[in-house]
Amino acid sequence: MSFEVALFLTLGAAAGGFINGLAGTGTALFALGFYLLVLPPISAVAIVALMSVLAGLQGLWVVRREIRANPIRLLRFLIPGLAGVPIGLALLSAIDAGALRIAIAALLIIYGGYFSLRKSLPAFSRRTPIIDSCVGFIGGVLGGAASVSGALPVIWLSLRPWPKAETRAVLQPFNVVILSTTIVLLFFKGAYDDTSVKALFITIPIGMIAAQIGIFVFNRLNDDMFRRLLIGLTLLIGAGIFVSEAF
Repeated sequence: MSFEVALFLTLGAAAGGFINGLAGTGTALFALGFYLLVLPPISAVAIVALMSVLAGLQGLWVVRREIRANPIRLLRFLIPGLAGVPIGLALLSAIDAGALRIAIAALLIIYGGYFSLRKSLPAFSRRTPIIDSCVGFIGGVLGGAASVSGALPVIWLSLRPWPKAETRAVLQPFNVVILSTTIVLLFFKGAYDDTSVKALFITIPIGMIAAQIGIFVFNRLNDDMFRRLLIGLTLLIGAGIFVSEAF
């Protein structure tokens, strides 16, 4: 493995691991750009998915009490999300995944840009079990169809004035489980070949250390700052999706 490849893998792992530790999502946005420069697309996606799950497991430990305190809330998102993944995969042959990703990117940019400029944040506080389940289901469908399972949950959860740990107690396990499903599918497609395995020896330790740094910063954010972080992240995710599709 050349120095250039190792450098880009290190930079991607550091960026992706940090944002996962900080926000519980966004690994692919910050890591894929580096990996795609030096790896085949399927290998890059396979590595990012696995690193996201491993970094996400560290984040789950941080909010383990909140997950145990309200498992029903999480399951409202997670079970429909799992049901949506195979539907999204089945839709791949019937829709233009690129056009769908651009449409999602536009929504994220409009939402993130609008609320990033507002002094007051949205506050949708009442219980909405049906909407929660629909968001989880659509997130799963979008994950299977266009690899953007976290886009809609991030928007919806940033609207909720929940404590940061409660928000993360939904977002983090949702991403871990949906991406674990992706890993299984990629494994059976042969994505984890010798190239991917060699790259993982660099990305996993760097990504885990970076995730710990992100968790350290997360623990020092107040609830309002974390919600603003999620809203800003929607803007960045939207811009990242748009650029990746445009170029």
